[in-house]
Amino acid sequence: MPAPDQTLALTVNEWFRVSGRDLPWRQHGFGAWGILVSEVMLQQTPVARVIPRLAEWLQRWPTPADLAAVPSGEAVRAWNRLGYPRRALNLHAAAVAISERHGNRVPTDLHDLLALPGIGDYTARAVAVFAYGQRHPVVDINVRRVMARAIDGQAEPGPPTTRRDLAAMDALLPVDDDEARVTNAAIMELGAIVCTARAPRCDDCPIRDRCRWRAEGYPDYVGPKAAKQKRFEGSDRQVRGLILAELRASDVPVTQHEIDAVWPDDVQRARALLGLLDDGLMVGTPEGGYELPS
Repeated sequence: MPAPDQTLALTVNEWFRVSGRDLPWRQHGFGAWGILVSEVMLQQTPVARVIPRLAEWLQRWPTPADLAAVPSGEAVRAWNRLGYPRRALNLHAAAVAISERHGNRVPTDLHDLLALPGIGDYTARAVAVFAYGQRHPVVDINVRRVMARAIDGQAEPGPPTTRRDLAAMDALLPVDDDEARVTNAAIMELGAIVCTARAPRCDDCPIRDRCRWRAEGYPDYVGPKAAKQKRFEGSDRQVRGLILAELRASDVPVTQHEIDAVWPDDVQRARALLGLLDDGLMVGTPEGGYELPS
């Protein structure tokens, strides 16, 4: 008889095979490069916004070498309004490394994936699991929420602790590589569409009878709170986005006067501008104008 943790995982797997969303990166034959791009795009960006942008990217740059062959500024331009545009630079840098070091093939080894510039632990694990079927725990906020509620009886997962979170997820994974891959996707999906942060649909949950939080009467969370994301409106992030929008829309350097017109607060605008220059998302001077990196 399977161990209890594996029984829970297999139950979620059965639910996922019937109820999981039909997303592009889950389709048979979707390659490792596409999965890498999708995972980077999905960081802090909703699925509905990623799907059309992902299709455009893979049509324009179907392999890492295709992206590596263009200036990094083109990646920033194509990123458009997905947010957190440093991800575009990271993808471009990873594409260069893959084309130069790995024969234009996304590496299979977890350590090689982690060595790619701009690729962190979550993305490396996600590619190893979802592209190559390896058995590794993959943990995002949705997974952490499901584990917090079903296993720990907590309404919220609290601040992340990488080692603890990976160990907890690893304990849930079946021994079989393919079933473990499905479990990673299934628990992630469960947290995204059923065990949501604000309005969990407990009656639709496949593991509702095994959920400790439900069994204990949905107690309020009293532990340490995870840091909340700052409001976007009026933030430096908004100002940075407005400046980049000016650069994306122009094929010639944007003047300092045009930059000054995007935001009324001189101090905040200057801070955002300097941040973009420091991050390598734009180049230029007040005298010569500004543009995307080449």
